[in-house]
Amino acid sequence: MHQGFETKRVIIGPDGFKKVVDITVPKRVNLPTGHIDSTSLAQIPPGGSFVANDVEYYVFPCDTFDYVMHYLKRHTQIVYPKDGAYILMRLDVNPGKRVGEAGTGSGAFTLYLSMAVGNEGKVYTYEQREEFYKLAEKNIKGFSKFDNVVMHNKSILDGIEEKDLDAFFLDIREPEEAIPEIRKALKPAGHLGILVPTTNQVAETLRALEEHKFYVSEVVEIMMRQYKPVPERLRPDDRMIGHTAYMIFGRKIGE
Repeated sequence: MHQGFETKRVIIGPDGFKKVVDITVPKRVNLPTGHIDSTSLAQIPPGGSFVANDVEYYVFPCDTFDYVMHYLKRHTQIVYPKDGAYILMRLDVNPGKRVGEAGTGSGAFTLYLSMAVGNEGKVYTYEQREEFYKLAEKNIKGFSKFDNVVMHNKSILDGIEEKDLDAFFLDIREPEEAIPEIRKALKPAGHLGILVPTTNQVAETLRALEEHKFYVSEVVEIMMRQYKPVPERLRPDDRMIGHTAYMIFGRKIGE
């Protein structure tokens, strides 16, 4: 397992408190009812607990979800897990696949792709803005389990270097402009997934997909409603993550 996983701990406390801590960095970790130092935290076994001022806290190893949602440094909006899991399924991303991505952002979804394709696969990701590229590079190197991500600091409008890709995920401001380059990079019948925040972008993208011979299989938006996990008062949370993005899925037609 990559060191990035092994050196992080997740502290779970009352009223939804959660904090991800790097136990290799000596420091005092503040809690709602007190504190614990990172050295002491490192001695607690996975699934163990400790008490701070009569309140019990649980300690777990850090996983991908907690790293992305509670630790990863970001300058951009990330692909939410509710969308990310569906995208991986619709693009048929699994071990050994070669997948392209444009709009690396902070690298959150790149990590999902890296874990999905595994040691035998490859992820080729493009980010035009240098400040995003540098942050994503740091995030990916700090947590990815596999050495399977190739990063490009360039726009895909200037060309995609890889060919015969199994799938491509697109998350940029004007996706319709990139469709011709993606078509060149995909193998016949390759999968394409596109994420956009507004309906007018969906319409523009659909026109471009039709023009460049893609079969559009689905346009979808996913809502997720969480519940309070308390048996005595089981009910929905007061707040929910509503609209995050629209997703468009298609496949390349012909050669």
